[in-house]
Amino acid sequence: MMKNMIIYSLLCFISLFFSCTGKEHGNSNVAIDEYEIYADGKTITTRGLQKAIDDCSKNGGGIVSLPAGEYLTGTIVLKKNVTLKLEEGSKIIGSRNISDYPDKGRRKALIFAEKSDNISIIGRGEIDGNGAAFNQGNDAPNRPTLVLLLDCNKVKVNGVKLSNSGFWTFRFVRCDGVDISKVYVEGHANWNNDGFDIESKNVTIRDCVLDTDDDAICFKSEDPNYVVENITVTNCNLSSNCNYIKFGTASAGGFRNIRVSDCILHKCSKSLLRFWEKRVPGVTNPITGIAGMALEVVDGGFMEDVMISDLTMEDVQTPVFIRLGRRKHSDNSYLKNIQIKNITATSVSYVASSITGVPGLRVENVEISDIDFRLKGGGKIIDTQAEVPEAEEEYPENRMFGVMLPAYGFYVRHADNIRFINTKLSIIGNEEERYAFVADDVNGLEIINSTLQSPFSELSAVHLKDCKNIKVPEELQ
Repeated sequence: MMKNMIIYSLLCFISLFFSCTGKEHGNSNVAIDEYEIYADGKTITTRGLQKAIDDCSKNGGGIVSLPAGEYLTGTIVLKKNVTLKLEEGSKIIGSRNISDYPDKGRRKALIFAEKSDNISIIGRGEIDGNGAAFNQGNDAPNRPTLVLLLDCNKVKVNGVKLSNSGFWTFRFVRCDGVDISKVYVEGHANWNNDGFDIESKNVTIRDCVLDTDDDAICFKSEDPNYVVENITVTNCNLSSNCNYIKFGTASAGGFRNIRVSDCILHKCSKSLLRFWEKRVPGVTNPITGIAGMALEVVDGGFMEDVMISDLTMEDVQTPVFIRLGRRKHSDNSYLKNIQIKNITATSVSYVASSITGVPGLRVENVEISDIDFRLKGGGKIIDTQAEVPEAEEEYPENRMFGVMLPAYGFYVRHADNIRFINTKLSIIGNEEERYAFVADDVNGLEIINSTLQSPFSELSAVHLKDCKNIKVPEELQ
């Protein structure tokens, strides 16, 4: 008895304040004062918290609520019909000991669930992964993801802060019916700190703020037999030192029916790893993102029916990067039916936007309308004469063709039926001598009602090479 009193007084033992509200028991509360759950931030409390979740699920489900305090844990597994609620002032803190994270679905994770339906993480508290404690370096092994959900249905995440992951922040794979709202993500503790990694279907993400070193929102498709589809992202504030919105690079399956709209994209609060100003000629800003939107299919999969609209971008090297490549071969690979509209952007590098396929794999049916891009100038005529490599099997990224494409605005190659409507491209900074727009091997190109600032040279605004079925005003050629 005396020993229990010491534990209570010194280690902040949680008793009557911690409860599971059973959904199958009306409004009754089931007190769980027998669980040793500590809120001192020093005593590992994995076992007690896990048992509370397990018992709550066995009793039909309900809410496991954590009051204010700090809960140091290893891997916690969410179970069917359980809501993990973090009250204001509560924080789950990941253990610094990697042995506290058993492997779960190819990855370690602080919060994990597999084939657990009707689960939620809600509240005004925080989940902190202590990510700086683990191996450092791009793709370094043996690091835990903050939250990893596999094959779960009916998932809700609302209100919580997710911070300092050892790897990706929030990954959900082959889940069906995911609703994420008002979540704040801060990811600068380690390499590969993506915000949301989405490989699921029937997903809604809204009203979230993401501030991440790696990609803010990344749609992935690792399973060649699974289609990532029916996804809506809206009204989010996105910051990244890599890509703000990215599809790929894992692109073995497919992407279909995805909508991203009404988002603000701007530089991160910090950049501890990238130093783009030292790596990319022309970039002087110490904090910047790579691409505003990167749509990539290079691993044999497909992409179709994607609409991205109503975005504002700042502090970005390249506003639009679309790539169909052949890093992994498949006869079924394609990228088509893409709409991008109502976008304003200000760039901080010389790297132009691009839409490129490779010989035998052509991007199809892309419409870009109502855009206003203010693009950093400084290119010379000689930059238009360099051969642009195909780079068919290389990792897709805005710099894969070099930092000086022959155009300052858009470079389009190996593509069919590409339309630009009400497009405005203007130059900021130094004088720009490159073309505004270059099309190479394009069948079906329209530039309608558009204003492309002419280069400060004898070159035309638009340069066409091996193109046919062209509708481009003569004054631009």
